[in-house]
Amino acid sequence: MSALVYDCDGVLADTERHGHLPAFNATFEEFGLPVRWSDAEYARKVKVGGGKERMKTLLTPDFVAAAGLPADPAALDGEVARWHRRKTEIYTGIIRGGAIPPRPGVRRIAEAADAAGWTLAVASTSAEPAVRSVLELAMGPELASRFAVFAGDVVRRKKPAPDIYAYAVRTLGLDPSAVVAIEDSRNGMLAALGAGLACAVTTSAYTGEEDFAGASLVVTSFGDPPPRETVTRVLHDPLGLHPGPWVELTDLAAVLSAGPPPPPPWQELT
Repeated sequence: MSALVYDCDGVLADTERHGHLPAFNATFEEFGLPVRWSDAEYARKVKVGGGKERMKTLLTPDFVAAAGLPADPAALDGEVARWHRRKTEIYTGIIRGGAIPPRPGVRRIAEAADAAGWTLAVASTSAEPAVRSVLELAMGPELASRFAVFAGDVVRRKKPAPDIYAYAVRTLGLDPSAVVAIEDSRNGMLAALGAGLACAVTTSAYTGEEDFAGASLVVTSFGDPPPRETVTRVLHDPLGLHPGPWVELTDLAAVLSAGPPPPPPWQELT
């Protein structure tokens, strides 16, 4: 059985710049923390998998002292968990407000895959409530209900480790050679390849300049036909798929037929 496994942020919607970043900064303000991430700073933070993990990059001795935080590691973990819960609440409110549109083609491809009998899933290191809110935004409630969701702390190691994809494939009883992952970042691509999956990449706000050697297809988006036409720009096509003005499910089926290329080691980014 073929399967389509989406990442969430940057793939289903361009949520990092317009959702996560303002939610982080609103949380920092609410808790009186002496930090606000700029767009340029956050472009670096997105390379850290997981929201709590991004927050923990703040915890230098100077920051802990300036913010009046406890020095005890367990107490600090508790503080970060509190911040992250509130950040998730703020973020899901932004998503439910409808200000961030789904990315072109993600729903169209999922509808075609569902009609063809493919398994549908999301594998993300974001918190599960946040992932489900974006999934419903992108797919609508009915189609979203057909997705298996693997998110947050369901695995210990975050992307670029392959754990989340390996866990999803194992839980769903899938053959890795029959699964294509849709990612927007190098970390995500490395995670998918490390789990033995083929990977197609749709670049997003912070990832357009990343190295996607190893992906089976790299495009600016899946694109959509009229009336909301968005034309796909192909950035890397090592299999010679030559998708048309928008990517079709047949293109992803061809990715599966070719099989995944040898993965680069994910450890290089840790």
